[in-house]
Amino acid sequence: MDQFKGLTRLPKFAIPSHYDLHLKLDLTSCTFSGTLRINLHIVKETRFLVLNALELDIGEVFFATNSSAQKRIRPCDVALGEDDEILVLGFDEVLGVGEGVLAVQFSGVLNSQLKGLYRCSYVVGRQEKNMATTQFEAVEARRCFPCWDEPALKATFRITLDVPPELTALSNMPVIEEKLDGNFKTVYFEESPPMSTYLVALVVGLFEHIEDTTVDGVKVRVYCPPGKRNNGKFALHLAVKALELFSEYFSMPYPLPKLDMVAVPEFSGGAMENNGLIIYRENELLHDELLSTAAKKQRLTIVVTHEVAHHWFGNLVTMEWWTHLWLNEGFATWVSYMATDRFFPEWKIWTQFLQQSTGGLHMDALENSHPIEIEVSQARSVLEIFDAISYKKGSAVIRMLQDYLGDKVFQKSLSSYIKRYAWKNAKTEDLWNVLTEETGVKVNAMMNTWTKRKGYPVISVKLKGHILEVEQSPFLSSGSHGEGQWIIPITLCIGSYSRTKKFLLETKVAEVDLCDFFDSSDGQRWVKVNVDQSGFYRVKYEHKLAVELCKAVESNSLTATDKYGILDDAFALCEGCDLPLSSLLTLMDVYKKELDYIVLSKLIDVSLIAVRICHNAIPSSVDNLKRFCTNLLLFSAKKLGWEAKPGESHLDVLSRGEVLMAMANFGDETIHKEALRRFKSLLNDKDTPLRSADTKRAAYISIMRNTTASNRDHFESLLRIYREADTVQERERILRFLAFSPDPDIVLEVLNFLVSDQVRNQDIVYGLAQISLEGRETAWKWFKENWDFILKKYGTGVLLPNFIVGIVSPFSSDEKADEVKEFFAGRMSPAFSMNLEQSIEQVRVKARWVRSIKREKSLEDLIKQLACKG
Repeated sequence: MDQFKGLTRLPKFAIPSHYDLHLKLDLTSCTFSGTLRINLHIVKETRFLVLNALELDIGEVFFATNSSAQKRIRPCDVALGEDDEILVLGFDEVLGVGEGVLAVQFSGVLNSQLKGLYRCSYVVGRQEKNMATTQFEAVEARRCFPCWDEPALKATFRITLDVPPELTALSNMPVIEEKLDGNFKTVYFEESPPMSTYLVALVVGLFEHIEDTTVDGVKVRVYCPPGKRNNGKFALHLAVKALELFSEYFSMPYPLPKLDMVAVPEFSGGAMENNGLIIYRENELLHDELLSTAAKKQRLTIVVTHEVAHHWFGNLVTMEWWTHLWLNEGFATWVSYMATDRFFPEWKIWTQFLQQSTGGLHMDALENSHPIEIEVSQARSVLEIFDAISYKKGSAVIRMLQDYLGDKVFQKSLSSYIKRYAWKNAKTEDLWNVLTEETGVKVNAMMNTWTKRKGYPVISVKLKGHILEVEQSPFLSSGSHGEGQWIIPITLCIGSYSRTKKFLLETKVAEVDLCDFFDSSDGQRWVKVNVDQSGFYRVKYEHKLAVELCKAVESNSLTATDKYGILDDAFALCEGCDLPLSSLLTLMDVYKKELDYIVLSKLIDVSLIAVRICHNAIPSSVDNLKRFCTNLLLFSAKKLGWEAKPGESHLDVLSRGEVLMAMANFGDETIHKEALRRFKSLLNDKDTPLRSADTKRAAYISIMRNTTASNRDHFESLLRIYREADTVQERERILRFLAFSPDPDIVLEVLNFLVSDQVRNQDIVYGLAQISLEGRETAWKWFKENWDFILKKYGTGVLLPNFIVGIVSPFSSDEKADEVKEFFAGRMSPAFSMNLEQSIEQVRVKARWVRSIKREKSLEDLIKQLACKG
């Protein structure tokens, strides 16, 4: 065993080409057993076969060569290495080069930690029953069957399942036939094309389905819980349109005979793009016109198109190793916005893509960030890179490259890439090489600065006469001086969007002559760098340019994306202590007549963070700051009101929900009073017209902000609604705000409720997202006391980091950062170590910001003046 310990990847003694997998599921005892025959090509003489297996009991094993099929070579040693998650088979005789078959019998337990082959429950009538489903990405197929569990080792699969006769069994391929045999039925599936193990999938449960067919004859089905089939119609419509769009866009037809999408009651992520069988948590696939918010409808569109897109980027062409995960996730994120824009142009989704870019910029400003292409030396640690860098920065740099190269040539290049690597594996440089061939641009040299290095630049801009001086330097929220230089596509406009300039910044400093854009009669013009925020970088303007941009914002001379970008960059500079909070607040004041959704959402985000940081830095000014932030939203609140208006846009509906939630958050008494009135109406009449899904969130915030140990009647009512709700949308909405009470005792009660059997494990992600400022210390104490219980219940999968991010990140003192670091000193795991380091760094960034704010002179006077302006 020793020679195989600690290896990053499996030794390549043998390469699998086909798996014949037969599984029998016992949903009463929650166990499974299986037989497996793997066709292997022995590429090098060996006395060992090493593959992946985890938490499986291994039974009979033998190997047979194709030349001597009757001779079964049994291993003299069968050893499971739990730490390395491997199964080592040692043989007395040498296995020669050539073809052969490895046969394995095995068994295991259906776990409850939402990974591998796991169990979850559903209710029929009042009876709770078990079902089974899978989540194999990234490295969990080995929990279901022994396999070469690496993305580059693609093989075909023929799957057979023994399941209870009343249940539906689904897998990647269509069913060939079903045979009844007593208490079980055997379901045989067609053989799959080559695919990676992480894309294999199984679902066994009770479902209804609806179906449709694409113009190319691909059957698409949506499987829903009994009684919910109508809620799958919107997703079905989207999937059919997405398959048709992507087949055309990539000049490559959908590569499988069918696509099933299934909603399961418990799932750790949002969805998983298994080949031909996409698995979703229910609230990411089911749409209820009455109970789903406009934001949820939009998210569902993006999620469905994202998962369908993976059948080209990810499934057909698969990353060679997890280092290149971003090729899957970055591209699927980018193309999902492209598809959504095609289907719903009125949503202006590319302006909302800025929220993706901002998420990437925020994380990548940390010293504990990582490159897009990150070396993955421990497969279990790959879970941590399913993050804002792979998804959000990845998609943002793709958008930047598309903008630089042009839409048509970019699309043509992607089609060539898909065609060249179909059914194969690829690395990042393979994509760059194809783009270079198709465009003539040296894409590799430019993009390596963005994918192989963490971080990004801030562009400092000064204007001297007609000469614009630009200088790039690494941007870090901690204020540290980083290293590195990027090749940056710079765009700028001068006084008007008809006067634009583009160039490639390949040096640290450059001068740009703008004499063609000025004349003596013009006077001072505004200069906006990074037009429409297409580049992945920050911009810092000298004072006189910043003043002109403020005027341009106030006079509504800029696009929504540029107004968003100016505020977002100013906030990042302020958080990094490179811009006084007073300057940020003064800038925010010119946005008070804003009505565009994306700009309003950024104004709200900045306002909420400003209030939270001042709670620690200058607590005596928090009430005035809340009043100022409320005043910023009064204009939009008056325009939008509480009730939907005939013919209003999707974006107005989004804005109404965000504005009312923010004002409830700031404690506006008028909003609280109306919210509570509406909630009482809902308690008296569930069909009240005051039950709009888009305004309920403001009501729930208001309830929890007014809930204390001595005033808990509405809280009890909210819990009752949660328990009686028959829709996942309503339960999610309630969970998001339960921990928002100002009373630490209520927060403690909510935390205990969240980890009880009344809340599904998957839903912990909602409950931890909004812990009140007043409840932070209580939550941290509770987390430490319950660490062992949490670890046992949720494991070290994708759910655990939500506890760290939700409970640790809100703090803002170096002392608390030290305390967190000390607590985890002996509890570290590769599954969350990077998340922890990032959370601790965020605490230190805020601690530094608090100290900076405390040093600002006259800040409290300014806040008071702004609050009184109205």
